[in-house]
Amino acid sequence: MKSQGQVEIQTYSFGDDGKIPNHPSFSLLLYKDVFETGDKAEEVLTANNWRNTWRGGIFDYHHYHSNAHEVLVVDAGHATLHVGGVQGEEVFVERGDVLILPAGFGHKYVDGSDDFAVIGAYPDGIAYDLCTQNSIESERNLQVIKDVPKPSCDPIYGESGPLPSLW
Repeated sequence: MKSQGQVEIQTYSFGDDGKIPNHPSFSLLLYKDVFETGDKAEEVLTANNWRNTWRGGIFDYHHYHSNAHEVLVVDAGHATLHVGGVQGEEVFVERGDVLILPAGFGHKYVDGSDDFAVIGAYPDGIAYDLCTQNSIESERNLQVIKDVPKPSCDPIYGESGPLPSLW
């Protein structure tokens, strides 16, 4: 795993588009090229109290989690994702990249390699919900999103990681 100083961090922020609320204060963080072959991403996440891990793909429709922040580690392949809802933008991710999505932040799989896979996890292992582009649902979830506490530490670099200062 690369040190913090070796990793480029990109940030993405988008407003509420009426269907995907995104987060009113926190940006999506994209850490580029963090993990190297042989690194055990799931162990790193668990050690930093980001649990309830799973491995698989990303839904091919716009969705978000109103009650939890989420980390996605690209474990294999590459993909184009659409982040921030319909009015957001496309980002390219590949093996070793890490996305940290604040509660309410829209994301969707667009296209990628056949072997594309991510490892997902949540602060304190919270059981997350799944919300879609329903404007009534979005309005109702705004307070839930605002009430999700800031994680106690960065999912990759722990208490001294960049997440606490960026959020």
